[in-house]
Amino acid sequence: MLLKSKLTFLLTSMLLLIIMPQFGYAHGMSDAEKQLIIEGGNLRYIWIGATHMLSGYDHLLFVFGIIFFLTRFKDIVKYITAFTLGHSVTLIFATFNAVQVNYFLIDAIIALSVCYIAFSNLGGFKKYLNVNPPNMLMMITSLGLIHGLGLSTRLQQLPLSEDQLLMNIISFNVGIEIGQISALALMLLVITAFRKSHAFATFSLIANYFLIVAGAYLFLIQMHGYDHNTHPQEFMVAPPITEQVAKSQQHAQRQDTTSIVIPARGDKEYKFHFAQGATLEYTWQTDGAALFFDFHGEPDGDTTGYFKSFEKSTESQSSGSLTTSFTGTHGWYWKNSTSSPVTITLKTNGEYQRLDLSKRAEQPTATPKLKTTTHDTID
Repeated sequence: MLLKSKLTFLLTSMLLLIIMPQFGYAHGMSDAEKQLIIEGGNLRYIWIGATHMLSGYDHLLFVFGIIFFLTRFKDIVKYITAFTLGHSVTLIFATFNAVQVNYFLIDAIIALSVCYIAFSNLGGFKKYLNVNPPNMLMMITSLGLIHGLGLSTRLQQLPLSEDQLLMNIISFNVGIEIGQISALALMLLVITAFRKSHAFATFSLIANYFLIVAGAYLFLIQMHGYDHNTHPQEFMVAPPITEQVAKSQQHAQRQDTTSIVIPARGDKEYKFHFAQGATLEYTWQTDGAALFFDFHGEPDGDTTGYFKSFEKSTESQSSGSLTTSFTGTHGWYWKNSTSSPVTITLKTNGEYQRLDLSKRAEQPTATPKLKTTTHDTID
């Protein structure tokens, strides 16, 4: 009996490792995948959608929980279709209409959905709450809507073609379904094999309790990320004040008017360096077309890739002021989805260092450097 329990635990762990790839990747996409999207092509969107789903451990855990006790093919099709329709609706609608929600909060809710499905599988509503469980088909459809919003939020972080936006989204979703079906087939094979053995009761108990623990752990991780994102000053360690840092903080009061050209279907960043507590007044406008922009800052000394967004929208002009909460670079990222170049006139007044002038002065004139960035920048 002890040997059988150990064997069951081992096989369960192997299954969970198969369906839950590297936790750290979440919905994130590699630089290579980003470059594929920038280059375009609906077949590439399908490929990225499929690989994205196969690495989306929280979505796969939820699907695994859905099918756990389903034995009839008709029921499997019914519940998976409900989940598919749910996340397809919000993926298409939210991306097409540029609806964005903080991805930490969305992923936290998705993590709780994993806990929910496992709790239901264990009969928790009757056993612990003494109530009948909610209609499972409606709950799966509703949770599918939330999963789709998470997929959309991640997809919108990447450049999308304005001319073929709907086809790009649909192609990505087709890839998502291909990845989901591939993972589903493997899950069904393993669960079916276990269902024929005497160890299935132990297997189901361990697997569903694991889903609850994993979901709760992911929820805490996402909420920590949300707090880190909204209150960065509580998590940053101030770097030592060296002579170089001290000199870089001696920013003069200056006023500039800068012309920035964003190429057709391209993007560009423009940034300044500020000391903590510095002020900036700014206004910018395009020569007509509206651009997506993200006004954000990145602290010096940070190695985690953290940045704080101050304003994100799609407009043809913007103005405002900022008092910096940390020392680092601050500026704009613009994305032009139109078929023509767009010129921005940026007017700034504050205590900052212009990075474009600094880099231009440092760059040798005899041997020009080759660009290695994946997108054009002028900071």
